[in-house]
Amino acid sequence: MSKYCFALDLKNDPQLIAEYEDWHRRENAWPEIIESITGAGITNMEIYRTGNRLFMIMETTESYSANSKAAADAANPKVQEWETLMWKFQQPLPWAKAGDKWLLMDKIFQL
Repeated sequence: MSKYCFALDLKNDPQLIAEYEDWHRRENAWPEIIESITGAGITNMEIYRTGNRLFMIMETTESYSANSKAAADAANPKVQEWETLMWKFQQPLPWAKAGDKWLLMDKIFQL
């Protein structure tokens, strides 16, 4: 198993943040999105929020490939629809390159 941690910001608007969280309730999850996640070898995904900053922990099988997942997502109209919807709520981190969303975080400590 591998573990990845990512960060992204939401627009700093309480109403948009509440709506974003509502979209992420398990009962509101689109089945196609869950399938794109699990089908790529992602075995667990958790998203946490403080203020408007999001932190995502992703656990994967050893066969997981970020490049393969990105290519599959780019070819999946439902995933693209979801990503467009989510961008209504999200904004890049201040140091993100153009077009980047979730940024991979560097591990700096482990007990």
